[in-house]
Amino acid sequence: MTGTIDLAGDPNIGVFARVFEDIAIVHPVAPAAFTTALERELDVEIVKTSIQESSIIGSLVSGNSRGLVVSGLAADEELAVLSDYRDIFLLEGSMNAAGNVILANDYVAAVHPGMPVDLAEEIGSFLSVPVIRLSLGSIKTVGMAGFATNRGILVHPRANEMEIESLERVVDLPIGLGSVNMGSGLVGTGLLANSKGYLAGSATTGFELGRIEEVLGFLE
Repeated sequence: MTGTIDLAGDPNIGVFARVFEDIAIVHPVAPAAFTTALERELDVEIVKTSIQESSIIGSLVSGNSRGLVVSGLAADEELAVLSDYRDIFLLEGSMNAAGNVILANDYVAAVHPGMPVDLAEEIGSFLSVPVIRLSLGSIKTVGMAGFATNRGILVHPRANEMEIESLERVVDLPIGLGSVNMGSGLVGTGLLANSKGYLAGSATTGFELGRIEEVLGFLE
């Protein structure tokens, strides 16, 4: 069973957590109902930590099954928690909100089009995936304008044919347009998913849920 949820009344659940195949990273004070739902619906272990002493985990962490890309402003004790689960690549400089500027799964990483080429290539090498510099719907924070699992990639409803074709050239997965939370194209802000299940923000409509299920491969 999958469905919708909020975090302390906020439907932008993708801002406050980051989910992978085996773990979900959440802030230590996340409500028990929220973490229990993640464990149940996505079959993950809960990892509790702040990043930069902040609760916006989803904006500050990206990665895949091979490693985590984390804001270079994360504290040593925060990195110590994460290093028990993955190797870590610190994203330094002004473009350090890793979850906002990187869209990744185990097959591809799309990064902010303004990211330096050498840095993008370092990230691709670290995650062991091909990397492309990309916007979605002309939005450069590609990690918020899209959501990727190992079964599909949901992208901003204004993503154009050229942007989608850029992804299709490097990954063989379903790619489709969608929205969350009653029309928000920033699908990364309102969705948590892996290959086993998904949870969408509480304002997400039935039509939007159907689209999520279709693109991410949850239709029977």
